[in-house]
Amino acid sequence: MLPRPLALAVLLLACAHQTVPFEDRPGISEGDLHTHAAQGGRRVRHVNLDLTLDFQARRAQGAVELDLFVPRAQIAGHGSTLVLDSQGLVIEGVTGADGKPRVWSLGPEDPRIGAALTITLAPGDAKVRVAYHTTDRSAALQWLAPEQTRDRKQPFLFTQGEAIFTRTWVPLQDSPEIRITYDATIRAPAPLTVVMSAEQLGRGADGAWRFHMPQPIPSYLIALAAGDLVFSPISPRSGVWAEPSLVAAARDELSDTESMIQAAEALFGPYRWGRYDVLVLPPSFPFGGMENPRLTFATPTVLAGDKSLVSLVAHELAHSWSGNLVTNGTWRDFWLNEGVTVYCEERIMERVFGLERATMERQLARQDLEKEMRDLEPWQQVLHPDLRGRHPDDYFSSVPYVKGALFLRRLEAIFGRERFDQVLRGWFDGHAFESAVTDDFVSYLGREHLERDPQKAAQIDLDLWLNKPGLPGDAPRDESPALAKVDAERDRFAQGAAAGSLDTTGWVTQQWERFIQGLPDTVSLQRLGELDRAFGFTASHNSEILCDWLVLATRRRYEAADGRLAEFLMEVGRRKFLKPIYTELAKTPEGLARARAIYAKARPRYHAVSVGTIDKILKWTT
Repeated sequence: MLPRPLALAVLLLACAHQTVPFEDRPGISEGDLHTHAAQGGRRVRHVNLDLTLDFQARRAQGAVELDLFVPRAQIAGHGSTLVLDSQGLVIEGVTGADGKPRVWSLGPEDPRIGAALTITLAPGDAKVRVAYHTTDRSAALQWLAPEQTRDRKQPFLFTQGEAIFTRTWVPLQDSPEIRITYDATIRAPAPLTVVMSAEQLGRGADGAWRFHMPQPIPSYLIALAAGDLVFSPISPRSGVWAEPSLVAAARDELSDTESMIQAAEALFGPYRWGRYDVLVLPPSFPFGGMENPRLTFATPTVLAGDKSLVSLVAHELAHSWSGNLVTNGTWRDFWLNEGVTVYCEERIMERVFGLERATMERQLARQDLEKEMRDLEPWQQVLHPDLRGRHPDDYFSSVPYVKGALFLRRLEAIFGRERFDQVLRGWFDGHAFESAVTDDFVSYLGREHLERDPQKAAQIDLDLWLNKPGLPGDAPRDESPALAKVDAERDRFAQGAAAGSLDTTGWVTQQWERFIQGLPDTVSLQRLGELDRAFGFTASHNSEILCDWLVLATRRRYEAADGRLAEFLMEVGRRKFLKPIYTELAKTPEGLARARAIYAKARPRYHAVSVGTIDKILKWTT
């Protein structure tokens, strides 16, 4: 017999889970709470962008043409409505395929999900064109002045659509449940190169850059960047885009990308997106990476010089299967994107860099998860949370990532690795280019696997893993010998050994993180200074190590790091680093005052994703 939660899910979904051809699927379900498109009307199937980038006005202006799926019953019948998501946009007009105006209205704006753009269609309308331009409230767009880039020569623009920010630069149905293909024509000032998450068709005689994405993707994966960019190949199907002064170092650091692609294909099936390139962005990018198909966006903080942080590339590459190929249907199913991806990332890293490296990274990830969960509300600790009344970013933490991966590792332990590889491969192949929700995964797992083996089914409590806070007692735990050596050296130091006597030969980033994070508060400020002089933590150019050191320095009031802390917060926009430092500063009145003074200067440099998080930490009002 199946565990009760699984049996119920299988009973409800076994008959319902049938693959429906792309053309015949109905409009979006009401399961996605973060889109106005759930109100009904037609569904978009293809997006054709035509935009001009005005760097002086910091505005994108043009039009989007939307191809619609027209149900057979409506082809010769009455007109209907099209409901789109729009936020921070000025809508200039809407026309049909005949070039004639269509009636449209923009509803009241919800601060979380924007406004509903409702268009009244003529009978048989299969296409509409929306003319519009972006504004300074278009949160997906990050416009950078030349001095905010590495080479300080040209301005830069990048977009960040996940989770629900694509609607702030393109009016469309911004739901991960609706997959679309797209084409784009982008005009930018002549010195700049434009790239997108699509096949790069190049620059035409008219000066416009053109792109084509033939595979259906969710809207949050439409991505654009423009700046002083050059390309360096790694293999026939992969390479690196970056500013000229950085591209060689980026190419060297990411030289194992092709090996990672081959490892992923061996584990999860063929890579189905043609190319896999990486764009290294300026430091204000709010994430470590973003898995835009064909063109991962990456933070320059991944370039540590020793390849110790390239698991980020393994993670974004793994999204080519989990997230891009099979997408979370709603944002409460985010673990289906990120938890599965972290599991796949770990498998790639193990195959390319060895078991010891993978074990060390898994142990540190669980350590960070347990630490973070102590400060999270119960609902935030759930893999399948209730997001009613909440923005998807309110749920952002390591829970969907690491707890999700631990869930899959528990399933691997039950099935055995060889069998679980077949389970995962079947999930990807059976849902390729589809969006799925948690119930789909539970149904698939039960119907195809657990239902056939009651003994294995009895070993996993799916309701506990998916719907309850905290970590279940059967969550896998790793013990890395390399980290055990770090702990021994840290204990020696805490007991009085000189910093220069510590055996740190060959340590990589993860080991230094373990060392710094575990330093007891009984270590005096004088001894912290000794460590700093021996290992150059305050002067480190490795952002992972520096962030941990600055958090420690803030907590212990190690003033020698104060200047570097202010510089770092002005230089880097990655939320992973900003959040812990600002959080630590905000714990004391004097720290909060200092944080707000720095933030007043740094805030215009940060992306809206990071601003939303830090505003809450500092209780910032504008």
